[in-house]
Amino acid sequence: MPRVAPITGKSDVSAEHQAVVDGVLKVFGNVRGPFSMLLHSPKLAEKILPLVTFFRDESIVDAKLRSVAILTAVREREAAYVWAAQVGAARRNGLRDEVIDLIRAKGDPSALPAEERDLVIYTRQLMRTNRVDQAVFDVVQKRHGVQWLVELTAAANYFALLSGIVNAFEVAAPPDGDKLPA
Repeated sequence: MPRVAPITGKSDVSAEHQAVVDGVLKVFGNVRGPFSMLLHSPKLAEKILPLVTFFRDESIVDAKLRSVAILTAVREREAAYVWAAQVGAARRNGLRDEVIDLIRAKGDPSALPAEERDLVIYTRQLMRTNRVDQAVFDVVQKRHGVQWLVELTAAANYFALLSGIVNAFEVAAPPDGDKLPA
């Protein structure tokens, strides 16, 4: 049970903030997960919501590779709700179960293809130490460029933010979603 009552629709917010709920409904189809908590601060939710559509529709980072970073960040943050939500998206984006399983298990990425391996290492370092070794940074930047790396780093940290929200407020993962190890 979440620590505070989740916002589930327009009736849960004042009339002046119902347009923010409409925005969430437009993007997700319902109010759930992190936004069920973020809407307790409607102005904050309103500012954060455009990042969802940016990463989904406008980022230059390929969705499959973005999913590698997102899942790695979420796994490092132990966010069961966000993990469950993002595994399905990762599969739809073409990420192989082998990669998802490795990230779930916090396994050794050395057997992955270089591109996926380097993103797992990059994101783990970022989440664990708030830094990235120069050699790892250089490899990813050389492969993809600065704008790509900025957008990938922002996506990983955006999902780390969402992970912090669901974890702090104890938003339970959907019972039918992919599970993190206990």
